[in-house]
Amino acid sequence: MTDLAARWRDAFPILAHTTYLNSCSQGALSDAVRAAYERYLADWDELGSPWELWVGKEDEARAAFGRLVDAGPEEVAVVGSVSHAVSSVVSAVPFADGRDTLVYTALDFPTVGQIFWAQERRGLRILEIPEGPDGGIDLDAAREMIDERCALVSCSLVSYRNGARLPVVDLVALAREHGAISLVDGYQGLGAMDVNVEGLGADLVAGGALKYLLASAGVAFLWCRKDLTERLVPTQTGWFADEDIFAMDVHDYSPAPDARRFQAGTPPIPSIYAAVAGIGIVNEVGVDAIEAHVGTLARRLVAEVEGLGATVATPTTETPGPMVAIRVHDAERLVAVLAEAGIVTSSRDGNLRVSLHFYNDDGDLDRFLAEFSRHRELWG
Repeated sequence: MTDLAARWRDAFPILAHTTYLNSCSQGALSDAVRAAYERYLADWDELGSPWELWVGKEDEARAAFGRLVDAGPEEVAVVGSVSHAVSSVVSAVPFADGRDTLVYTALDFPTVGQIFWAQERRGLRILEIPEGPDGGIDLDAAREMIDERCALVSCSLVSYRNGARLPVVDLVALAREHGAISLVDGYQGLGAMDVNVEGLGADLVAGGALKYLLASAGVAFLWCRKDLTERLVPTQTGWFADEDIFAMDVHDYSPAPDARRFQAGTPPIPSIYAAVAGIGIVNEVGVDAIEAHVGTLARRLVAEVEGLGATVATPTTETPGPMVAIRVHDAERLVAVLAEAGIVTSSRDGNLRVSLHFYNDDGDLDRFLAEFSRHRELWG
């Protein structure tokens, strides 16, 4: 297990002096991503405004995101954020024939709920599937809520709050049974979990490059099932969503025939350079190998944290996700104390979040567990 991390740790300079356990917020910076930003600056400096090159770089990102989820590039839109992706989808969903309801889960990232609740002003009905007693979601409540009034059902692959792997396949099946469109937010899993869009069965999958895909803020993607694309015509749009981005026709809206129709204005070119580099590393390492490595570390972390007498907030499964949440008394103070010891973590919902990637090893867990055990007053 440690061989995988050992082969790659030198490519992430922060690991030489810091125990980095916060990939659920931001992936560690690699030499390759730093070099990609330098390449962008060099291209700008040497070529001026090489838009054909930059459009080609966006196509590279589209293909890289597609490979990540086993999809073709024509099914992928490159966007600035998952917020953009969700807003574009909501602007395209046909609320007709009695379908006036949007459904999300209590464990979704706030951007989804916020975008959905904003549609209440348009007269739509918004429903939240509550959290279940096990830290996941209440599937019985979901079965009550998802019916023929539902237009769109959203669910996160992994909850940002407690690391729960949510029952995406079950929710997608419920949506399909009742004729609703399904959207999966994969941000907290993509890059550390092997995700195949056909396996999920969803209509739409969104994610971004900021976390386990090892890049930076400003770039994300939306995959749309090919036979659904022509039925969804976004009213939130921009010139890079047009059939011909260089037509420059101020009087016409002709959306691209493929998933590019979900894009908007000028793309985030610097972030796209970084995304291509970051996803390139993930694809080179192999998501299946990453998932196995992370799962082994996560199982050890859960066992040892519980052995210390602490409570793990993440619902335990045989195949844990990349983030483990621990219930503590003062999460912000504990994050600060760990940071003083050179250990980077984060907090949400009163939980300490410890997130793992392929560059983490048993030594990282040893250092975390030793420091965590010294501060029992913050969690015991």
